[in-house]
Amino acid sequence: MDAELAVIGLGSIGSMALWQASRLSDSVVGFEAATHAHGRSAVGGDTRLFRMVYLGRPDYYPIMERSRGLWAELEAETGQDILTRTGGLSIGTANGSFINSLLETTRINGAEHRVLGREELAQRYPQHNLRPDDCAVYDPRAGVLRTDRAVSAAVAAARANGATVLQNTPVDGISETDHGVVVTSGDRTWTFEKVIVASGGWSRKLVPDHLKAVTETHRIVLTWFVAQDGRQFSPENFPVFSRLYGDRSLYGAPAVDGVTVKASVDGPLDGRGRETPDPGSVPRELTSQEIEKVTEIVTDFLPGLVPTIVRSDAFPDLFTEDRHPLLGWLDESSRVYCATGFSGKGFKMATGYGHIAAHEALGKQTIEGLDFMRPDRFRTR
Repeated sequence: MDAELAVIGLGSIGSMALWQASRLSDSVVGFEAATHAHGRSAVGGDTRLFRMVYLGRPDYYPIMERSRGLWAELEAETGQDILTRTGGLSIGTANGSFINSLLETTRINGAEHRVLGREELAQRYPQHNLRPDDCAVYDPRAGVLRTDRAVSAAVAAARANGATVLQNTPVDGISETDHGVVVTSGDRTWTFEKVIVASGGWSRKLVPDHLKAVTETHRIVLTWFVAQDGRQFSPENFPVFSRLYGDRSLYGAPAVDGVTVKASVDGPLDGRGRETPDPGSVPRELTSQEIEKVTEIVTDFLPGLVPTIVRSDAFPDLFTEDRHPLLGWLDESSRVYCATGFSGKGFKMATGYGHIAAHEALGKQTIEGLDFMRPDRFRTR
């Protein structure tokens, strides 16, 4: 037996699982196909939004709470500034379906928030070009996460705790035996008591056929624009945001570099609807349709940005059929634990997911209330 636990993939979730596992065991190995935080994985793109007010199942809220505390622990442990608290805005039509659904989720989970009417919203955040019937839900605990810094810090912390990290070691396959899980990379093999599969878009080759059938690797596009006045869009003055009106949507983050603002369309035209079977060959260039759509919406919503995309990129992520993660054992008798399929929305909760995966895979704790994420939900179809 080479070690108690292996974590395959040291990206958004795998790096956090490795860090958490290294706190629980001195026999942990992480496998990374390239180098951690490399720019071609779903970690790419510099920043991600962290929010406590969100649209969706209230069941995610305990994971968000756990994640918020763990981001602070990672910062304290490594001395890195990872989460910048900016507050957050969710902007939409007053009494519209987006705002009403958001407030219903918030009512159930009890997240701290404040509703801003159009007049107050315009006064406090003039960067947004508002419609007459706009309002916003303000999230005081939201912020912006530095992705590459976070992953690098988690891997460094895991190493400091005694974990072994194998970079440039792509895993070709895993197979369960009576005594453990055999991991293969080229002509090398290792045997572990348990394995966590956390390799994002590359996970499909490591999971059984019934999970391949309900997952797809999608392409996520990110875009950046130059601010005409960088001070207006600084983290102190410009909260992270999301806006939704029918089929037009935009989300973004402040100018963490003092110059460029992330503003990206969230919807089918940004490539989320396009399947990319090979995560290693995701088209990085935007199509003319994508450029036109993003530029049109940014020009309308944020007139203080120069209406020209100055930077763009695209990244792969694994999406499940129901858009909920695969988090848990393959089945009751399996030694393989899935932590993948986060469907483009995993990073803000990466520390929480890593905590769950490490504690469950090492037999330290079983987390209740996650049936909607368990991989075996797809066996009953």
